[in-house]
Order: sequence, then C-alpha cells, then structure tokens
Amino acid sequence: MQYQGKVYRPWMEANSLLIQTTLGCTHNKCTFCDMFREKRFGIRKLENIIKDIDEARQLFPYVGSIFLIDGNVLALKTATLLKVIEKVKSTFDECSKISLYAGLNDLRRKSVQELTELRQAGLNMAYVGLESGDPEVLKHVKKGLTPDQAIAGMKNAKDAGIDVLLSFIFGLGGKERSKEHIVETTNLLNLLEPEEMAPMALAVQPGTELAKEIETGEFIQATPLQILEEEKYLLENLGDFKTFYWGDHSNNIVSSRGRLPDNRQAFLEKIDNAIATHPVTRQHVLTTHAW
Repeated sequence: MQYQGKVYRPWMEANSLLIQTTLGCTHNKCTFCDMFREKRFGIRKLENIIKDIDEARQLFPYVGSIFLIDGNVLALKTATLLKVIEKVKSTFDECSKISLYAGLNDLRRKSVQELTELRQAGLNMAYVGLESGDPEVLKHVKKGLTPDQAIAGMKNAKDAGIDVLLSFIFGLGGKERSKEHIVETTNLLNLLEPEEMAPMALAVQPGTELAKEIETGEFIQATPLQILEEEKYLLENLGDFKTFYWGDHSNNIVSSRGRLPDNRQAFLEKIDNAIATHPVTRQHVLTTHAW
C-alpha cells in the first residue's frame, strides 16, 4: 500500500484501515492548520486506489472499519467516490463502517440524491471541521465557511442519512473573543444537531499563520480558565438533542467521552472541579501537543 506525505486520521478512527483517496485539502488556507501544507490537492488514480484496497485484503484478515483520507475526500466526483466505496464493500464484506473527511461546503455542493447514493453504497459518516460558529472567527481563521453554508451542508447530510461528526476548537476566538466564539458555536450546534461532536483545545502549530499572529501580538491566546469556561458554557447550553461527545482529545484539559444529554451533569461536574482545583487555571497559556 502506498501513502504519500503526512497521514492524518481522527483519534476515534485509530483501529480503522486508512485508504488514501485524495492528496491534501481542497481549501488548505486555515490559519491554524498545517496538516497539508506540503501538499497540493490532488486525486489519486482510481487504479492505484483499487490496488491498495486489494493489497490491504492480503494484509488484513479482518477489517471492520475503513477511513478514507486525505482531507475533503467528498470533493471527489460522486461517480468516482462510488467506485471506491463499492470496491471497499465488495473486497471487505465484513466492513460495517466507511467514513471520510469532508467539509460542510462539500456536503452543500453535493445534491441530496448524490449523497443518498453514497450512503446506500456504504458511506456511514463524514468527519467535518466546523471550528467555530462565530462568523468573525471563521473569517479571521480563513475557514472559507459561513454559518448559513454550514446549515445548508448539514441539511443535505441529514436528508441523505449520512451521520456527521463535527469538530470545533475551544480557544479559537482567542482571549478577546472567547465569549462570542463559544456562544455562537453553541447556537450553531443547536441548529445543526450533529450525530457526534469532537471539541478540542486550540493547539498552535509551529509555522502556521496563527503562530505568526501570536508572535506579533495580533492574536492573544485564550487562557486555560477561559477554555474550561467555554466548555462549561457549551455543556450548559447545548440542546437536548442526542449526540456522542468526544471530549477526550489529548489537548483537552478535562477528558469526557459519552452520550449527551445523558452525561451532561457528570461532564459539568468534572469541568467545575477543574475550574476550582486544576493548577492549569493559574497559567496564562495552555501547553498543548502539535498534531
């Protein structure tokens, strides 16, 4: 099997077989991200993807889950992506989950009919970076997404029956816009009602545009206490829609994982305890790990 460049997958896909379908990210402009800086977006030749799938069958006697990489795999033409998914299903008949990276704009640009065909072929879930619900934050980090576009993309996914995991970043509004960032993000999540969500504390990646803004003082990082307060606000103000909360990213101050709203009170108790007793709240900046 052939992999080109750095390879990324969500932490909850640690046991999944990775099939590289695209190279890089169609957008690749977010100020906080360096995942695909060294790559130009490209589409692998279908015959090479199929070859990797066949080779993987020889290597692994059982594959229960497959994750398609790199970024924005859903940007592929539907006919091409259908061939990839159909090849996966015919080769790994034991595979019960096929997921991929996508953007809300990718979901928005596909028709519901196209997305339904992908779901019927075997696509179960799209992992999507929302990052923030605050239009000002989205603009500042050059996400290339508006809340209205996010709503349209999520509607298409729901109409087609594709589950969506939305990730977003505590602290992305910085010290000065922490409140607006979490209020607008929570409001948008309540409209989108994702099947799963994955919040993570901001990790500044060396060499990114955001890192340079921090060096010049243009962006002042949110304090660890603000990050905890953002998560507290989120948990207190999310609606009662059912979702799975992957709050256990290694950069998060408090690790919480489980279903909401069932575990809301337990998660809040952990946050309140951290706010009251965790020594990190006395620090000015949260120390995190690069991706």
